[in-house]
Amino acid sequence: MKALITEEFGKPFVMKDIDQPIPKDHQVLIKIKAAGLNPLDLKIKNGQAAHAQVNLPAVPGIDMSGIVVETGKNVRDFKAGDEVFGMVGGIGGHQGTLAEYITADADHISLKPKNISFQEAAAIPLIFITAWEALTDQINIQPGQTVLIHGGNGGVGHIAIQIAVAKGAKVYTTVQPDHSDQIRKYGAEPINYTTLSVDQYVQHYTNGLGFDAVVDTVGGSVLDDSFRAVKQYTGHVVSILGWGTHSLAPLSFRNAKYSGVFTLYPLLSGERKKHHGDILKEAAHLLETGQVKVLLHPQSYSLDQADDAYSLLESGKATGKVVICC
Repeated sequence: MKALITEEFGKPFVMKDIDQPIPKDHQVLIKIKAAGLNPLDLKIKNGQAAHAQVNLPAVPGIDMSGIVVETGKNVRDFKAGDEVFGMVGGIGGHQGTLAEYITADADHISLKPKNISFQEAAAIPLIFITAWEALTDQINIQPGQTVLIHGGNGGVGHIAIQIAVAKGAKVYTTVQPDHSDQIRKYGAEPINYTTLSVDQYVQHYTNGLGFDAVVDTVGGSVLDDSFRAVKQYTGHVVSILGWGTHSLAPLSFRNAKYSGVFTLYPLLSGERKKHHGDILKEAAHLLETGQVKVLLHPQSYSLDQADDAYSLLESGKATGKVVICC
């Protein structure tokens, strides 16, 4: 089969013919139809993601959608011809999704929603799993709670908004003014962080009480801002980018909680893969009922154009999730 290979970090991919994988007893073989790109994919390509445990040469790509063509003897929930999606490769020694075929644990994937394209499905897994783990596994968001999501126009951010709205929360997000109309379509209240300080928007939107929950999808100083924006005693901050050194004093003074999300752990460790499959079933339900929609960049790319797709991602000019059709 054809596959893209990363032979050197920071260099263009190389197209090669490699052996088609054979599914183990608990796996399915999938003909890949589309692969979604994430900022993590770009970091991996540039050798800036040691935590992803990628050793070269390697086939890149984490997310995918496709069609099951063969099942292992212990697989009961899938059959040949099923359309599926999942976050299944590209890290920890696993073959990536920028290839014609891939094997995946049956527990780690879900049936693709019938009402969306393969391109949309391929854009979903990592960002939805990350957002769900933050809002549901960590915060256990409840109807009526106030939630501040930093970076609501980003991949994880725009999905997190929609999940929180579907859960009945009152959602706010920090964005630049030119994204405000799209944010309102998702059901959230945009906060212009370029003109309002943390103290100002906490006062304006919560009467100075702070938000019940804060989800940081940006990291750096935004995580520090999150510690100052959360509610006293019952508040909970979750970050998907808790790198660096941060003072916990503002959080401690509020008697509030902090949690991190490390979405890659099941792929790296082999543990809790079924939990990711279960989350994707939740994603399929919300997508099929129209409660969640993914924003795609209007241009899709072929495997031969993968370097161009990565360049677009790096430029910051993509207007939605970037997808490569395989």
